[in-house]
Amino acid sequence: MGGIIIFKDRKIKFGLTVFALMLMMFLAACGGDSNEEDNSNSSDDKNSEETTEGPAIGQKDLTQPYVAWARETVSTHMLAELLEMVGYNVELSQVEAGPMWSSVAEGSADFHTSAWLPATHASYWEEYQGDIVKVKQVLDKAPLALTVPSYMEDVNSIEDLKGNEELGESVDWEIVGIDPGAGIMQNTQQVFEEYGLENWNLTSSSEAAMLAALQSAIENEEPIIVPLWKPHWAFGTMDLKMLEDPQEIYGGDGDQVYTVARKGLKEDAPRAYKVMEQYNENYEMLEEMMPKVHKDGQDPADVVKEFIENNPDKVDEWLKGIPRE
Repeated sequence: MGGIIIFKDRKIKFGLTVFALMLMMFLAACGGDSNEEDNSNSSDDKNSEETTEGPAIGQKDLTQPYVAWARETVSTHMLAELLEMVGYNVELSQVEAGPMWSSVAEGSADFHTSAWLPATHASYWEEYQGDIVKVKQVLDKAPLALTVPSYMEDVNSIEDLKGNEELGESVDWEIVGIDPGAGIMQNTQQVFEEYGLENWNLTSSSEAAMLAALQSAIENEEPIIVPLWKPHWAFGTMDLKMLEDPQEIYGGDGDQVYTVARKGLKEDAPRAYKVMEQYNENYEMLEEMMPKVHKDGQDPADVVKEFIENNPDKVDEWLKGIPRE
């Protein structure tokens, strides 16, 4: 009896041991599946994060002031449209040059894409550089100069204006300008001083009024002198020449154009700042859009949307790594 009992106890113990081993193997297998599932989920989550990661949107409402100049109208609407594609609400505010700069410096506006430096907006930059940061150079060559129709063959340099009684009387000693706060107007006043053009006067109007006067003079083949710049659609539709500026009052080979922002915008709206850092321009795109807006009278918002639709690769460059909403 006692030997049989011992045999049974061992048999039971053996069975329990086998059961325990099987249970451990089963639990290990389940744990492995669970770990694999967890790893799979973790990998999926990581991949999901990688597809949606990007700069935080931050402050969603932005204000962008601009002056209704040829390039600025197109550029401003383009940047606004790109920012709205990634989740922002952008309010456009059409102003003159002074308020454009001061509003960004004071923080009542967030950014503008119309800083012509180092020459044209030198006075604004000197005044506000403590409160404004350069985000990105968007255009590397933007020349400015006094400009005349090409048929004015005897006028090729600013120096040709000094003491030129025949030319002066033919235009009433007047250079037809744009809005008084524009940097090119300030530079033109400096031109009068540096080149000794005491008899000459600069009249203020608007870009539209100046261009209307230019077009009228060309239609009648009359002399006219205006301050003008590139890129501008007028050079594609009128036969014009820029006068030489030996003293480089207008900046020599040309300014560079920057997007500038108020201090703190990078922290307040990181995604918007990233778009601005990646946005750039070239003459080809501007010369495609400017005439549609300023010559044909199309809505600039529609013009930039058409460009975006027709140039997806360019838009992908501007918005690389940024979620679209």
